[in-house]
Formats: sequence, structure tokens, C-alpha cells
Amino acid sequence: MTKLSVNINKIATLRNSRGGNNPDLVKMALDAESFGADGITVHPRPDERHIRYQDLRDLKPLLATELNIEGNSREQKFIDLVLEIRPQQVTLVPDATGQLTSDHGWDTIQHNVYLKETIRIFKDAGIRVSIFVDPVVEMVEGAATTGTDRIELYTEAYARHFASGKEAAIAPYVTAAEKARELGLGLNAGHDLDLKNLNYFSQQIPWLDEVSIGHALICDALYLGFENTIQLYKRQLAMRSSL
Repeated sequence: MTKLSVNINKIATLRNSRGGNNPDLVKMALDAESFGADGITVHPRPDERHIRYQDLRDLKPLLATELNIEGNSREQKFIDLVLEIRPQQVTLVPDATGQLTSDHGWDTIQHNVYLKETIRIFKDAGIRVSIFVDPVVEMVEGAATTGTDRIELYTEAYARHFASGKEAAIAPYVTAAEKARELGLGLNAGHDLDLKNLNYFSQQIPWLDEVSIGHALICDALYLGFENTIQLYKRQLAMRSSL
């Protein structure tokens, strides 16, 4: 079954808004695991406006599931942090410095040499690598030449168009996912997936390895409770029979 990695950036944002350690980020990450999360995702940024670098030093020794660190590998500080922490997976995202949130995938053709060199750094350290990619066959084909283990399909466009036509919204993702499978790439997905659109996405691409979800999951937890929300998201990934 597709794994659910819970992105805890928004929990860190809430904590940082008042100072102190409420909510306790480490405890909530461990609680997420106990409630059924298959992994924890973080996306540290240079200004540490949500996840702090020290959070990763505190988290890694305590987690029982996988840690996925997302970020901008053009920042040497990010590379150094990942090599220090040694997560099970690093996801390379082509963010600009100061960017609010990720909004596009890599041009795996234009940046092919850079990606090859950077991916090798992490793979030599024994870290699985995934790179953020738009649902474009040529970008998937380019990714397959970089040495990456997986790609993560950027799903904002799917989420934006889902309500107006889910078949059209999913089509480019299925095509890209099929190409990834053909080329031997593992497959992750993330960005704006939620309780409304997640089940259909996972049904159409049942070989999906992992989704990472943060903003929508934490928003739902305000109404539904943290444990219940994680279980509801897991249920969406398990429901294969109904469209």
C-alpha cells in the first residue's frame, strides 16, 4: 500500500508563532507515527521560519519510521544538514531562496549535469534520493538519467483542477507515472493532496510508493483530531475498489 508521510512544517509554524515549545514538535511527530503515519517529512528553509535545523537533530534518533527531508539543494547549508542527519530519503526541490512554498518541478534536461552531481553526493552517503518533477514525460525521462532513485510528482495542478474534471486532471499524472515505472523509477507524490482528491489519485496510480501531506492534513486535524485525521488519510490510500 502507498505510504503516508506526514509533513510537520505547519506544526513548527504554529510553535514558532509564540516562541517556546508548544506544540511540542518532537512529541507530535512521534504521535503521528503511533497514529499510523509511515514516515515524517520536513522542509527546512534557510530562515528556519518553521522547521529549525536543531529540530532534525532532535527528531532523527527518536523516529521509528522514515524521515524525508525536502529542500533546496543549491544551498550548501541544506546539503551539510542532510549529510549530518542521514535521513532515509532526501527530496530535492528547485526552490528559490525565500520562496513561500514549492511551486514547480525540476527541468531535468536543463539541470541534468547539476542533478547528477548533487544526487551522487547523497547516494554516496547511503541516502535514497527523490526529485520534484512536473507531470511531463520529457522531465521524467530526464530524471531517469540523473541517477535519482525516485521522482515526486508535483500535484498542485491535479488538486486545482480536480473539482472541474478529475479525469482530465489525473491524465498527465498517469502518463508520467507510467513512464516512471517503465524507466524503473520509484514514485512519490505531493502538494495539495487532501481527503477529497487523494483516493482517486491513488486509485489511478496504484503503484505509487509514497505521498507526503502536511498543510491539508493539519488543517483537517483542527476539526477532526490528529489521530483520526491520520487514519482517514490512510484509509483513502487503502480504498482501491470504489471510484
